[in-house]
Amino acid sequence: RMEGHGSYKLPTGTEYRGQLWDGMFHGEGELLFPGDSTYRALWHRGVPAQGKYYFADGSEYGDKKWYYCDGYDRRFFTEISSGFQPPGIPQFTNLELPGKIPEGCYDCGDGFYNPETKVVVDYKGRFLRNADADEHEWIIRTCRKAELKPKP
Repeated sequence: RMEGHGSYKLPTGTEYRGQLWDGMFHGEGELLFPGDSTYRALWHRGVPAQGKYYFADGSEYGDKKWYYCDGYDRRFFTEISSGFQPPGIPQFTNLELPGKIPEGCYDCGDGFYNPETKVVVDYKGRFLRNADADEHEWIIRTCRKAELKPKP
């Protein structure tokens, strides 16, 4: 069994780095997720006893009340940390300069989703994941879609 300090890479690309005991996360450790977010925690027999999630954009989520995007304040984190764009320049995503959405695809927050292939790629075109039926339905219902071009 794994014991001591080490790292373990899961099939999803998520990596655990930290203390292990009897094959379980135990002690201080962190999960590093694809897309540059991290969860740092104090683990007890495989279960986080206390921890904090760090999003790729710099925002943090811990055990205190969550005020981000709570209905009263719907700003993106970049608007909170860097201020608003000048008048006339809309901000549709947390990215300060969102890229153009590929034709037929959706911007799902961490990349682009192609509903035909049911694949999400990051903003540089690298594979992130296959969407399940629930995520597919949520993206189609909720996310921004590329503007359709007129057919010739």
